Amino acid sequence: MKNIQKPWIKIKENIDLEDYHMLNQLQERCIGADQTALKLELDYKLSISTTESKGSGIKYANEFMYFDGDKIIGYIGLASFGGEGAPMEANGMVHPEYRSQGVFKTLSNLAMEEWKRRSTKSMLLLCDRESEAGQKLIAAMGLPLEHSEYEMYLKQEDSEKPYVNTSGITFRKATNADAYEVARQNNIYFNDEFKDFQNDAENNLAISAEGEEDLLKEGMILPEEEEKKGMTIYIAEKDHQIIGKAHIELSSDVGGIYGLGVLPEHRGKGFGRAILMMAVEKLKEANAREIKLQVVTENSNALNLYKSCGFVETSIMDYYEIKR
Repeated sequence: MKNIQKPWIKIKENIDLEDYHMLNQLQERCIGADQTALKLELDYKLSISTTESKGSGIKYANEFMYFDGDKIIGYIGLASFGGEGAPMEANGMVHPEYRSQGVFKTLSNLAMEEWKRRSTKSMLLLCDRESEAGQKLIAAMGLPLEHSEYEMYLKQEDSEKPYVNTSGITFRKATNADAYEVARQNNIYFNDEFKDFQNDAENNLAISAEGEEDLLKEGMILPEEEEKKGMTIYIAEKDHQIIGKAHIELSSDVGGIYGLGVLPEHRGKGFGRAILMMAVEKLKEANAREIKLQVVTENSNALNLYKSCGFVETSIMDYYEIKR
């Protein structure tokens, strides 16, 4: 163990390219030492910093970095991937040679104080199931397990690709006019908070610039803004009816599939498999070297679907909940 000589902390709203490279190096060091997974979303966070306009000062503190001199030795990042009211997620790491010196405790206290300033009712702390240090810390905090997710990677070769009937199914990019529909489906699949506005998705009305600003204030996802950050939302339709959706992201040659779902009235017809494989094809067309997704461990139907399409489990991420 190395003793900390010159401790200092950097707090930012978004990471920049310099932070990104430092955090990636620390992440590789921690993963190599612990043989566990981290879910830091660094590529997504960097894309946010390059697409959002620079304001005066920090609106929210999301990035907490602990240094010893000029060397980064600890990090906790906050993120939210849902609309208004969606829980915040916190994930972090400490350099293996600088542990047991209060680094994570200091950073987690700062993150907790920031969370208390926000309107979200809960925060989720993420920890790999196999991380002894992380699980020990969570146990000491006495936090309840909210849910667990398998991370899965596609291992199947093209020659083994299962036959999927996508006849009649269209897969189109969502626009800002689909913002209500995306929020509605997230509410159905993931219990995200959803505010039913008078001019909702069923009216299929164009959203003005002023309307887009109102949606942002309400914490609603705007698909065209998400695409600028690297996350593209696709709406699946059959016979001119919306049947589901999927979000895809390509970061450092690794493609991710998120937010996939089929509306309840269209389930049991093979549409989930079709949407999944259409998302896979989109990522392959974008030259994704690997393709991954996450699925809640209790969702046996989805788990079996992904396995049958060539995905295999690589790790389990536990989500522990803190409530106000």
